[in-house]
Amino acid sequence: MTDLESVTATTEPGAYVRSLPIGERIALPTGEETVTSWPNFPIEGELRLKVLDEPVLPEPPRSGEEGPETCHVCLRDPADPEVLWQDEHWLVTAPVEPGGLPVEAMLYPRGHHDLADLPPERSAELGPLLQRLERAVTALGGIGRVHFNRWGDGAKHLHVWVIPRPEGMLQLRGSFLPLWGDLLPKQSAEDWAETRGRLAALLAADG
Repeated sequence: MTDLESVTATTEPGAYVRSLPIGERIALPTGEETVTSWPNFPIEGELRLKVLDEPVLPEPPRSGEEGPETCHVCLRDPADPEVLWQDEHWLVTAPVEPGGLPVEAMLYPRGHHDLADLPPERSAELGPLLQRLERAVTALGGIGRVHFNRWGDGAKHLHVWVIPRPEGMLQLRGSFLPLWGDLLPKQSAEDWAETRGRLAALLAADG
């Protein structure tokens, strides 16, 4: 059994989790350096943290954990309208339904890999692809920064979020940008479709 497999199969909480006040409500930290005092924190008013739940071990399988036959990315229809750009090894998608940010996209390898087992050839392509995405999203205009996030709690198949911040909207800076995307008014269907089309053309024009 590899180290990664032994971590996945864990049934007892680790030292860090055992040190947490499970079942208790933690007091919200106060002071100038706490997250709620940051100028980009998107919520004001009285807040309280949720009670810490008991750990769930072993963790439930993610989408695709059992292999490509259970992976929603691998089972995606090649004609899926969310697909903006693709080649032999990678694809870029963007939701058809409008969101609150200028656009959102996601980059996937075609092969059923997570970051830890991404083949060297694909790993070498990842950096240039991220650059290509940043150029294309920035070329839409009105974009201050392009952020890339990778979370892996919902699916084993590697997926990298592409999340742009509107130019001038400094209140949206930093790690709260995805949350703002859920809170801001949704764009019109017409504007969203136009932006998706422009992004697809820009990605295609870059090679």
